[in-house]
Amino acid sequence: MSSEHEAKRLQSRFRRRLRAGEKSLSAKCPALGAWIAVAGKSDWEVAWQRSLYQALVMAIAHQQLHGNAARAILQRFEAGFRGEDFPSPHQVGRASTDKLRAMGFSAAKVTAIQGIAAAARKGDIPSRQQAEQMSDDELVEHLVTLRGVGRWTVEMLLIFTLGRMDVMPVDDYGVRSGLRSLCELESLPGKRDFARLTDHWRPHRSLAAWYLWRLADANKPPPK
Repeated sequence: MSSEHEAKRLQSRFRRRLRAGEKSLSAKCPALGAWIAVAGKSDWEVAWQRSLYQALVMAIAHQQLHGNAARAILQRFEAGFRGEDFPSPHQVGRASTDKLRAMGFSAAKVTAIQGIAAAARKGDIPSRQQAEQMSDDELVEHLVTLRGVGRWTVEMLLIFTLGRMDVMPVDDYGVRSGLRSLCELESLPGKRDFARLTDHWRPHRSLAAWYLWRLADANKPPPK
């Protein structure tokens, strides 16, 4: 079975879990259920073929940059090495700092990417198969030791690379903004508020976060 076919099979199975999650969340929380009815079925896509190494490098590239700018840098990064769909840890290890800087990475990001590549070469970044045997908390604790990788970065990896269903990224502005709108709060919720407001959404908090992102987007003022 090709990797592409396997990814499609996994996504098809994942969609069935999404439908079940939408029903569960709607039953547990009328306000969220009303928004789910308006927003429609989730089209949350998981990058089933992406390694954790690749996900971390891509996350570093996107830090503090507009999406288009980050994608342009990643395109230069991928085009700058031969023989791989995505530059391998060994290729990155052989590349000079100047070469990586010329692709558009800041000095801090070059250091972070070199560190991630070095960790991957040593086997310190789990494979997808190894990650499947680790809990969310274990992966967070393990990966935040890497330079430039914080909890939010690992949470995005858990959601969009591994398809973990019960992650609530409490530091994410979009999630906080969406929760404020959903619960009609006067101000953005703090970390302590999340347990009270979202713990009953377990074990589908990642899906709830997806809908909170959509709600935050829907409430943005139109561009002038």
